[in-house]
Amino acid sequence: MLSVLIFLPLLPAAVLAGWRGVPDAAARWTWVVASAVEVVLVAALWIGYQGPGIGYETAVAWIPAAGSSYHVGVDGLSLPLLAMTAVVFLAAAVYSLAEQNRPRPFAALFLALQTTCMGLFAALDLILFFVFFDLSIVGMYFVIAGWGHGRDAARSALTFFLYTFLGSLALLLGFIGLYVAADPHTFDMVELTRTAPLAGSGAAGGLVLTAILIGLAIKTPTIPFHTWLPPAHTDAPAAGSAVLAGVLLKMGTYGFVRIAMPMLPDAWRGYATVIVVVGVISVLYGALVALAQTSFKRMVAYTSVNHMGYILLAVGAAGIVAGTDPTARTVAVTGAVTQMVSHGLITAALFLLAGVLADRGGSYELDAYGGLAADTPRFATLTAVAAFASLGLPGFSGFIAEFQIFAGSLGSAPVATAAALLGILLTAGLLLWALHRLFLGPRRHELPGVADVRPSESWAIAPLLVLVLLIGVFPAPLLDVIEPASRAVVELVAR
Repeated sequence: MLSVLIFLPLLPAAVLAGWRGVPDAAARWTWVVASAVEVVLVAALWIGYQGPGIGYETAVAWIPAAGSSYHVGVDGLSLPLLAMTAVVFLAAAVYSLAEQNRPRPFAALFLALQTTCMGLFAALDLILFFVFFDLSIVGMYFVIAGWGHGRDAARSALTFFLYTFLGSLALLLGFIGLYVAADPHTFDMVELTRTAPLAGSGAAGGLVLTAILIGLAIKTPTIPFHTWLPPAHTDAPAAGSAVLAGVLLKMGTYGFVRIAMPMLPDAWRGYATVIVVVGVISVLYGALVALAQTSFKRMVAYTSVNHMGYILLAVGAAGIVAGTDPTARTVAVTGAVTQMVSHGLITAALFLLAGVLADRGGSYELDAYGGLAADTPRFATLTAVAAFASLGLPGFSGFIAEFQIFAGSLGSAPVATAAALLGILLTAGLLLWALHRLFLGPRRHELPGVADVRPSESWAIAPLLVLVLLIGVFPAPLLDVIEPASRAVVELVAR
């Protein structure tokens, strides 16, 4: 069933890409139906997953001479991200029912991109992980270059591609380092996690971890590798920004807990303080720069740097083993994975709302609007809910994630955690200030045509926020899946 989940979107993608006679409406609805089927399949996987440990495992020889295989499976780290990916892609599909610019290839491209995302989160072989990682870069490049709406869309797409492709090359070097150190040589992630072939190797382990960290940090992105993110988001279509921030950024953070921490425990412990510091800098820098933005979409883009910094803080704190409580470190990693899911849902909703804003008013500039709440009550309500969720208000998933991150990190890195708490205050300030400029005060811009959100937009955005609320109020079904896998990661790091 897992392989069906991964590759099912390729079938309609191939039909839409190869058959030019498909009507535009049929292409849009094909994408919606295929994405809905993916949600149903991942729900069936969730219900049937017995955990802890790897479920739905498939291993077939692929490049046997190189020790690489088609090896996939799910556990408490990957299953929540597969579910989040399916939901975000369905939201993007429903939102794009109004897409008028070449909807057939647009839908085909997103369906193919969904396969790369599903495949990466299910991969248990480093080369398979790398293939899906690289193909996701290609897919998003064409989304930004082909459907971007800014004057510099092609340049933003090229910057995104070159940055992230450079990161993938660094990642490949790290994977080869793990392969060479393994005896027998293998790219199998389960075997590499079990044996930790570079344990006790000193400088060699540090070099391999550096290469992997650079590749993953660029994708995440973290300071100082974040500069490709704001222009890519600004120029991407709304659905592209939702998938880029909601799903593709998680490929980097997922790599930390799936690859770097369990396979290189010695080096991770040695780098832990550095990772914590980079995380705190990302938290504060992302919030401060977001506060200075005049564009709603660029502001949301910089909040992603801020929120990814919390994940780095947590996983770095989990590597500070000496004199710390393993239960607290488990809470930190659980919070990090929960933050991946929470941020994916919230930021996808925010970028789709940014698309609504630009579609009605032709601009992302906050100062171009004002007083929108009177004429667009549904849009104002959805945006306010998404903003409050993003700033970590209790009752939303962001609070559950960030509470665990701070509670789990405080014992390991008290000063850094205290500094990162300022990010919450800054995020609250910038989001409330943005809401004030958009929805309150005198109107500064006349919106042409239909001002409030359309039904397709509501059906795309509202379910994301409902899930955010459900996780915030009833987190146990999600945490019960994540926590055993997080405990296993913490135990592997402490070896």
